[in-house]
Amino acid sequence: MDAIYVQQRHFYDLTRKYYLLGRDRLIARLDVPVGGSVLEIGCGTGRNLIAVARRYPTALLFGLDISEAMLATARANVARAGLSARIVLKQADATDFDAKGLFGQPQFDRVFFSYTLSMIPDWRAALMQGATATGGTLSLVDFGQQERLPMWFRRMLRAWLAKFDVEPRADLPAVLNELGLKTRFEPLYRGYAWSARLTR
Repeated sequence: MDAIYVQQRHFYDLTRKYYLLGRDRLIARLDVPVGGSVLEIGCGTGRNLIAVARRYPTALLFGLDISEAMLATARANVARAGLSARIVLKQADATDFDAKGLFGQPQFDRVFFSYTLSMIPDWRAALMQGATATGGTLSLVDFGQQERLPMWFRRMLRAWLAKFDVEPRADLPAVLNELGLKTRFEPLYRGYAWSARLTR
């Protein structure tokens, strides 16, 4: 991941805002309780955590990412935003991490994934880690199957995403159901993205 992002991290947020749709919608619907804790798995440049911190000013925020290059950018962005006291960032594998060991707490009020499951080879293990870490809700948004979009668009998007080792997860709804949690699943933008919120 460092090899992929060592250069991309410098312009990642500028380019991704045009096609990582639904991220701000997810943040707006987190409904973080006063003084609540939030974990983002695959936090990248810290863009989402900064947005969460601004929307929920009493929240305690945590982020992990496997790429130390991305975390270097995230730390700089968080410091620039004046949020270093509220956002804790750690390097870890999304498929196998110890939340208590990393952050000093075993669970969080809110856990979320934003366009990360489509990049993690063992994404089911990452999803299970997220479900285990949350004591409240688990939210996610990622590429869908573009089921209500033209075939030419789907083919073009899939070919472009493949260049970045991104693979939309067709069996995501079935895997979510296997977790045994109350699940609200929503296709967004004619299936361009899929969104879900899981509650214990």
